[in-house]
Amino acid sequence: MLKSLSIRDFAVVSELDLELGPGLNVFTGETGAGKSILIEALGFLLGARASTTWLRQGAARLRVEGVFAAGARAVTLRRELDASGKSRSAVDGRPATTAELAAFGRDLVDFHGQHEHQTLLRPGAQLDALDAFAGLGEQRARTAELHRGWTQAAGQLEAARMSDAERAKRVELARLQVEELDAARLRPGEEAELEAELPLLKNSDRVRGLAESAYGLLYAGEGAALGALQKALRSLEELARFDPALGSACEGLRGAAAAVEEAARGAGALRERMEADPARLDALQQRLEALARLKRRYGATVAELVDKRARLAEELDCLENSEQRLAELERRQTVARDALQSACARLHKQRTAAAGKLSAALLGELRELGMPNARLDVSVESDDENPGPGGCDSVELLLAPNPGEPLKPLRAIASGGELSRVMLALKTVFAGAGGASILVFDEVDAGVGGAVARCVGRRLADLSRRHQILCVTHLAQVACFAPVHLHVSKAVRAGRTLVRVERLEGEGRLEAVARLLGGRALTEASRRHAQELLESSRI
Repeated sequence: MLKSLSIRDFAVVSELDLELGPGLNVFTGETGAGKSILIEALGFLLGARASTTWLRQGAARLRVEGVFAAGARAVTLRRELDASGKSRSAVDGRPATTAELAAFGRDLVDFHGQHEHQTLLRPGAQLDALDAFAGLGEQRARTAELHRGWTQAAGQLEAARMSDAERAKRVELARLQVEELDAARLRPGEEAELEAELPLLKNSDRVRGLAESAYGLLYAGEGAALGALQKALRSLEELARFDPALGSACEGLRGAAAAVEEAARGAGALRERMEADPARLDALQQRLEALARLKRRYGATVAELVDKRARLAEELDCLENSEQRLAELERRQTVARDALQSACARLHKQRTAAAGKLSAALLGELRELGMPNARLDVSVESDDENPGPGGCDSVELLLAPNPGEPLKPLRAIASGGELSRVMLALKTVFAGAGGASILVFDEVDAGVGGAVARCVGRRLADLSRRHQILCVTHLAQVACFAPVHLHVSKAVRAGRTLVRVERLEGEGRLEAVARLLGGRALTEASRRHAQELLESSRI
């Protein structure tokens, strides 16, 4: 969930800090008060295209920061924009790219309403929605695996069918690369061993001197530590005969003597083998440089170089024996294509069956949400000639909101309110089957009122049991369901317009709901009606 949102110098917002809660959070206020600006600021934070027109007059830069609860930890995102149009982003204080923020937002937040972040219109989103409704996750994963196999088989077949001249060039290049990697005699783990040995060789005189000193102090020198410990141990053992309680101290001293002896042995061994060896040092450095050159060309690690050599050898074998293997490659490609086509056909059949059920379910919801005469169709079109990882299908939700209108793709629907209600219907039908944790609805209730508005509010309340919801609304029938009610208003201070947000509770919330019902003037009737709405929303 989004725990807090901090906005500085964004449009008419000078300085604003919002605390949000789980479940349903509503923003109310007069038209033009700045409610949608808050949604735009959140979109900017999550990677939306930046515009210098958002920069508040006289400010050097704008900044939006949000704290998200992601599992058991909090993640802080920050994004800034200066007057030159340069954007800076950070995740938990670490510099990040705008693409990283966008990826975070894509997984976490769905925007629905009158702005560019309409998830339902993204390419493939409607296909994903139908597959989620039909529970086709495993079939899609299997189809994607078959598509990879077919693509690989088709690529090998294409390589086998290339012209003699092109094949000869590919063979020569692959052979040279294999020979270069073979000549390097690569061995996994070698680089780490060389890098460990390098500082010893570079500092051989100092290392030998330190080893000599340690060996003498521990073992060979006058008054060496080991001899002193052994003398002390003999005395302590004699004392233990008189006081058995000293037995544990004897054991500890024996352990210390053993540790000193082991350390002395290691220092002595290093002293014996540590001789200045310029030739070995030169050879080691040359070897590391050679490995670095190969890594720049073929891979980041020696293990990747070994893997690259294996793949080049396989490619070389395919190229050199292409004529003999052509029939086998054609057979493999045909088998892979047939398997993929069968999987695509199964997916198409399942999607077509699910599309009718989804259409009926969505229409039922839309009628409850103030679109009683709407027509909706989930269209599934198949292109058998161009299969992809998700199959051969493209899915389009077609909507005719009013009688006499033709069915049109959702992207051609002008009303953000209608689009938002379609998404609300989808989310209700899916009943929490996954997806984004935070849903943002900008005026989902546009064009509705009365009992339909009440139904919209109850649907949002139901969804808020599984998602955090941020909703801009003008309707009391929606606002009354929200545990967190934020009222947005404008004020003028020192000749400048400012946006203020106040969290309403108790009497303040009652008055705000009453004004949504009856305008600016409060009446006893509007207050009674507001009280009834608030009380009934808690049922």
